[in-house]
Order: sequence, then C-alpha cells, then structure tokens
Amino acid sequence: MKKGLFQQLRERFFGPGNQAEFEEIEDLLLEADLGYKTAKAVCESLRDLAKKGKLKTREQLRGALKEVLRPLLKSMVLPYRPDGLNLYLLLGVNGVGKTTSIAKLAAWMKANDRGPVLLAAGDTFRAAAIEQLQLHGDRQNVRVVAQAHGSDPGAVLFDALSSAQARGEKVILADTAGRMHNKINLVKELQKLDKIAVSKVNGGIYQKILVLDATTGQNAFQQAQVFHQAVGVDGIILSKYDSSGRGGIAVAISSELGLPFLFFGTGEKPADFAPFDIEQFLEGLLGSE
Repeated sequence: MKKGLFQQLRERFFGPGNQAEFEEIEDLLLEADLGYKTAKAVCESLRDLAKKGKLKTREQLRGALKEVLRPLLKSMVLPYRPDGLNLYLLLGVNGVGKTTSIAKLAAWMKANDRGPVLLAAGDTFRAAAIEQLQLHGDRQNVRVVAQAHGSDPGAVLFDALSSAQARGEKVILADTAGRMHNKINLVKELQKLDKIAVSKVNGGIYQKILVLDATTGQNAFQQAQVFHQAVGVDGIILSKYDSSGRGGIAVAISSELGLPFLFFGTGEKPADFAPFDIEQFLEGLLGSE
C-alpha cells in the first residue's frame, strides 16, 4: 500500500528545515500529484511555519499539512429540486468508472429519497456501454432510455428528458461518450448535449458532473481542464479512491480550477460511494501517524 503524504514527509523532515529539505518536500508533494503550482504554494506555507518554529514535532507537521491543504479543497452538496426536473450529465473519458459511478449515484439517489430516477444511455459509441447501463438499471429497478448503438446521443438525451417530463420522473442521470478528451468532435458533441439540456430543463436543476479516476494524477487534471473549458463542469466525482495516499490531484483541481468535489467512490459496490468529505479525504491523503 502506498504511504500517505504525511508518512513520507515525516521520514525526511524535522525542525526548521533547510533549503535542501524543502526541495525534497516539494518533490514529495509533486509525487503526491498536487501539481507544480499547488505543491510550490503548499511548500512555501510549510516553510513559513518552520521559520516561526511551528514544525518541531510530527504532530505539528501533520496538523500544519491539514491546515494548509484544507482551504485548497472545495466540496459541494449535489443540488436537487423535489418540485422540478433534475438532470445530471455525467462526463468523463473511458476507463474512469463513469458508468459504475452512474449506477452508484442512482442507488444513492434512491436511498436518499431523490427520485424517481431515470437513466439515459447517452454513450452510444463504446461497445457494450448501453448494455452495461441497462444491466445496472435492471438490478436497481430503474428505467433506462436507450437507442441503438451508434445513435445520436443528442436524440437519446432529448427522448429521456421528454419521457421523464411525461412520466413525472424527477431525476435523470445521463451517460455520455467517453472518447479521448482531447478530440474536438467530443467537445462539439458535449456542447450539443449542453444546448439540448438547457432548452429542456426549464428552470429545474442541471448539473454537469465530471468523473475522474483518483489514480491517474496529472491526466485527471488535464481532463478536468478540457471538460471545464468545453461545457463548464459543475462538480466532480472522484472514482477509485482507496484512501491509500492517492488522490492528491484533487487538491490541485480545486485550488487551480476552482472545481468542487461532490462524491467519492471507493469500490465496486453501490455502497462504496459517499458525499465528498474534506476531513475524510485529508485523513486518507495524509495517512496515519
């Protein structure tokens, strides 16, 4: 198991620290996926505390890390209107756990009396994506709107919105294609879906939720940049977060892009999913004493 950030730092740092020690600290922060800009800022904050004599013990170091990192992280409660339509467009590249996250979010919605829930199989390009979502729908007794493989994703979303409005369903979780995030066609496709969503939701809740894999480091940051520039991301689900010192990129994404985290997924089961808790996240990132 990978050591937490604090566990790695405490093996190298005691007392006021010198230039070489702080360069090593910055390297460790980079290895923890905080990104250059964020790592540099965190290191400077620790350096200031060391100069003031506030990093003389391991306990002070761990406490200082929490105090420095905490304000960099952003979390948000998922908006929901019980008296209107709630559309959540799930974004993300292939392999990040997007479809699994949709299933987990559907289970969370049902468990928290937010529904009825409808799933929209908008990823019409990936092999078996539609079937996978339909399987999740069957397991949870949730209706799925789907068309044939290769269909227009915009048509799927339009049908799902029209159907939900006709049936009085309150929540739509819409899957989207997850081809490479740097493809211009994908960006255009997402912008088309965005226009359809805006035109049909009519005063309800519309959120664009990006799913990121906690283990992919700087790739996750780049994905967040591209999707946010394309359609404006409202919040993030951090998937594959196992609380073993991974996920430092979340700090950089919140700090540098200003994006909040909504949930994190820690396993394959629907129960392995919870609202993003900053304190819990920091405990996992830093590791034990």
